[in-house]
Amino acid sequence: MKTSTEIASAARRIGEEKAVEYIAKAGFDAWDFSMFDMCRYNWEKNEAIIGNHPLSGNNCLAFARRLKQIGLDNGIECNQSHAPFPVVCPEIRSFLKRAIECTAEAGGKICIIHPNNYKGAEENAEMYFELLPFAKECGVKIATENMWCWDNEKDESSFAACATSESFVEHLTAVNDDFFVACLDLGHAEMRGSGSGAVNMIKTLGKHLQALHIHDNDRWHDSHQIPFSMDMDFVSIVKALKEIGYSGEFTLEADQYLRAYSDENIFEGIKNMADAARKLAAMFEAE
Repeated sequence: MKTSTEIASAARRIGEEKAVEYIAKAGFDAWDFSMFDMCRYNWEKNEAIIGNHPLSGNNCLAFARRLKQIGLDNGIECNQSHAPFPVVCPEIRSFLKRAIECTAEAGGKICIIHPNNYKGAEENAEMYFELLPFAKECGVKIATENMWCWDNEKDESSFAACATSESFVEHLTAVNDDFFVACLDLGHAEMRGSGSGAVNMIKTLGKHLQALHIHDNDRWHDSHQIPFSMDMDFVSIVKALKEIGYSGEFTLEADQYLRAYSDENIFEGIKNMADAARKLAAMFEAE
C-alpha cells in the first residue's frame, strides 16, 4: 500500500518545489497535487481571485513538469490531484480543464473535482460530461467527492452532493463512465448531520472507490487533523477498505495539522504525517 499526502498545507509555507522534496524525504511514496492557487476563492466576498501563481499563467504545464521531476529525483510520483473549488463559481469552473491537463503533466492518474454542493446528480453530471472527453485524451480519471454544508441553527453539517452513500451512487450512476470514479473523504463521511459514516460509504462504493482523502476529526467538525489524533475509528475503516479490495493509495488530507509547526520545524510535522500514513498502510497490509 503506497502512501501520499496533499502538498497545499506545506506549499503555502515553503513553496511547492520544497514541499514535494520534503514529502519524499519524510517517507511518503507519492504526492497529491493541490492546485488551489490556480484560481483561489474568497469565501467572504464570494469571488474568484486569479493571482500570479505559475498555475494561473501560461507556464502552468512547465511548472507541473518541474514538480514531477523533483518528485522523481527524490523517488516519488504524483498519484492524484485536487482541482480548484467551488465549482459553483464560473471563473473556477473555467480552470477545470487546465487542472486535468496539469495532472497529466505531473504524472497523476486521478483529478478530484468537487461536485456543486447544491445540485443533484443529473445536474452535476452535465459538468462532468463536459470534462470527460478531455480527461480521456489526457489519460486522467475524474473523481467526485462527498461534500457537506453547514446548518448554523443545528450547529452541525447538513446534506450536500454525494454526502450520503445514496447520493454518491446516484452521481456515479448518472455519469456511468469508467473514467468517472469516487474519492471518499473519510472525515466528511464521519461528520455529524450529513455523512453516512465512512465504513458504510466504503462498502457501498466498492469498486468505484479509487481515491481517498484521509484525516481525523471529532465526528462533528471538518477538522482535517492527522490520523489517530481525534475520534475516528480507523481500525474499522481500514478493515472495510480491505474487504472491498481497495487498490488505490492512502492519501492524507490532514491540511490543518501543519499549522502547529513553524516554518523551521515543518519537516517534523510532515514526518509525523508520513508515520501516521505508514501506520494505516501497515494495518491494511496486516489484515
